[in-house]
Amino acid sequence: MSFSHPSSDATDRLVIALGDPAGIGMEVTLKALADPRLPGGLNPLVVGCRKTLEQTYSRLKAQQCPLLIDPSDLDIDDLPVHDAITPGAPSPESGASSFRWLSHAVSRMKEERTLALVTAPIAKHAWHAAGHNYPGQTERLAELDGADQASMLFTAVAPNHGWRLNTLLATTHIPLQQVPTALSPDLVLRKLDVLSAFCLRFNPKPRLLVAGLNPHAGEQGRLGSEETNWLIPALQQWQDNHPHVHLSGPLPPDTCWLSAAKAWQLGRQPESPDGILALYHDQGLIPVKLMAFDEAVNTTLGLSFLRTSPDHGTGFDIAGQGVARSTSMVAAIRAAWELSRA
Repeated sequence: MSFSHPSSDATDRLVIALGDPAGIGMEVTLKALADPRLPGGLNPLVVGCRKTLEQTYSRLKAQQCPLLIDPSDLDIDDLPVHDAITPGAPSPESGASSFRWLSHAVSRMKEERTLALVTAPIAKHAWHAAGHNYPGQTERLAELDGADQASMLFTAVAPNHGWRLNTLLATTHIPLQQVPTALSPDLVLRKLDVLSAFCLRFNPKPRLLVAGLNPHAGEQGRLGSEETNWLIPALQQWQDNHPHVHLSGPLPPDTCWLSAAKAWQLGRQPESPDGILALYHDQGLIPVKLMAFDEAVNTTLGLSFLRTSPDHGTGFDIAGQGVARSTSMVAAIRAAWELSRA
């Protein structure tokens, strides 16, 4: 399953799930929805607790935050928080609330046939404390949608010239020691299919890079055997079946993103990649966040709808202080709007 162009009877709006109420999700949402960089006509449906959102708005006004949308101007699907929430103090109640809001947001999407879902950050440990043992929102969304495979892609548009950085993760929220056994030729081939399909939206002959698993991409078996044993043959097989795509790899992980970093600074170059496949979570997220922390958007592919989220976490250390930047939430909303309508 994958998201497609909306049908003629789709509702021309987004759904926004507000994330953990003890974090910065409500703050960045209120700031983002007042941002002039957003397109007109969004008409979002916000899923969360109206009272907590109004309290957040009042606190931000008192802190003299300049750009805020008034909750009274929003269409809010009100699912109240049952116990008091303290900013910066996640709890089983905050985890239960964010889990309930996400699940309900998907139900509302399917009822109204909306374009896309935007999710504010949640805390996995708060979900677990509430009895919801999921690795993250991606896995819960896949379950709700009945999707066999959901993929986590981070996309960012350089603000100075518009070059797009795309990084897909082959594995997501698993311990590092489980990565080598979770990886397989079949998994890598499927993830390359997903990444190339996304990049074909922007370039008919995309250039894709694949990072190696081991230092120096294994150094011909001296620093690890995965590359020589199965990864290189799998990549050659995929390339043979996709002659319209230029595929390079496996590349040493410590240099794999250098051409992307150059393009992020200067714009597209002849060697600029359209997409990069990282084999595990931090391998992909460290370079993405170093280059594009405020602009990057977590995009879930493989669902029957598009989902985006800012690439940062709940920000418990700054929650309630009015200092959270909304740039990534703005980017997530813009990406949901633009990609689902393209």
